[in-house]
Amino acid sequence: MSLSALGDVDIYHADSLEVARSLASESFTLIYLDPPFNTGRTRSRPPTVAPDSAPATAVPYAGFRGRSYQRLRGDLRTYDDTFDDYWGFLEPRLIESWRLLADDGTLYLHLDYRESHYAKVLMDALFGRDKFLNELVWAYDYGAKTKRRWPTKHETILVYVKNPARYWFDSDAVDREPYMAPGLVTPEKAARGKLPTDVWWHTIVPTKGHEKTGYPTQKPEGILRRIVQASSRPGDRVLDLFAGSGTTGAAAAVLGRHAVLVDTSAEAVAIMSARLRHAHVHADADVSASDR
Repeated sequence: MSLSALGDVDIYHADSLEVARSLASESFTLIYLDPPFNTGRTRSRPPTVAPDSAPATAVPYAGFRGRSYQRLRGDLRTYDDTFDDYWGFLEPRLIESWRLLADDGTLYLHLDYRESHYAKVLMDALFGRDKFLNELVWAYDYGAKTKRRWPTKHETILVYVKNPARYWFDSDAVDREPYMAPGLVTPEKAARGKLPTDVWWHTIVPTKGHEKTGYPTQKPEGILRRIVQASSRPGDRVLDLFAGSGTTGAAAAVLGRHAVLVDTSAEAVAIMSARLRHAHVHADADVSASDR
């Protein structure tokens, strides 16, 4: 495990589970997880950790129609023979993330259509259905389109809160977006824009855009900026266990949060380190300008 620090961002080059287990309980207001999607392609990753190694307190919940958590896992394994391996990788990291989440904290799990429905059922069983807050749909219209089915142009973000009575959510802090039919609202409302709903229309990172790092699964800063604005406060701690190109850290740095980023890839760590040096330059410039 290696650790480097860039201002308010700590970057770990290590396995995400190893790092998560080393961190203090309830120390993060926001946790964003964008794990490798279960596409069926070969991925380089550490050996699977057996789900049975999870703490006993993590699995007592009844799930869908009252079935036990272990029964749910068995049922889903029957329908998808690749599922158990994927969940064996992801489940212990989710359990640790839940331990690390503060009482007023929020967990965002970013998946695609192959796994989001499985994850919803099992996270309900793992954490409790009352902890589920939202299903966010990030929709975009870019890239190749098949003519043999409806083209898949969205990803899903599942949102869970540690304590439904106390979680932090600040809609006033979120950047607003244009109305799709501005003529139907007053000029004042049109100028202000509207609060985003649970469907987010946002382009992917443009090939020649200023954000582009070359990292293959890079997410746009606009998506992470919205998440950080809504579910954390300035000075709060934000965790990303699959940090990739460092988008979470870039958004957090500009917004005055402390980010902890983890990735097993040396390439990812190099990319995010270079990117965040620039992010801190811009953040410092914004602070200096506001003081004048």
